[in-house]
Amino acid sequence: MELIIARWLHIFAGIVWIGLLYYFNFVQAVAMPKAKADNTAAGITKHVAPLALLWFRWAALATWIMGAYYLERGGIGIGNAFMLKGIAASIGVGAWLGTIMLFNVWVLIWPNQKKVLGIVQADDATKAKAARIAFLASRTNTMLSIPMLFFMIFGSMGHRLPM
Repeated sequence: MELIIARWLHIFAGIVWIGLLYYFNFVQAVAMPKAKADNTAAGITKHVAPLALLWFRWAALATWIMGAYYLERGGIGIGNAFMLKGIAASIGVGAWLGTIMLFNVWVLIWPNQKKVLGIVQADDATKAKAARIAFLASRTNTMLSIPMLFFMIFGSMGHRLPM
């Protein structure tokens, strides 16, 4: 039962994380230039984006923690997954991709978005550079999300962990 709950929490947090990632890349990124053009962007940058980024970064962390917990308690071992040993290799690829994505969220996207949104003071040149870094890290995560989800789902099918 404990592993079923852990897996459910891992999947739920992952849905929130990847759903927000796709929102940022396919909805907000497309809508912002239009919102800037008609002077309605302030509502998004002041109210929507900070809240969405809060859920985004904590869902990323929760997904990773619950995945690591599930691997360890399920008998695969997080070390085996990260070392790509034996039958843990495929799910380990997913774990590595998720770890890279988690790093991007907390080390590249969030610190730079704080500058872009004005949460942290920055001049225009710094904001422009921060926007570019956050954009590239977010697009990288979008591309990594597809193979990460594949290995997360299908990698665990080769193991005797409860679904």
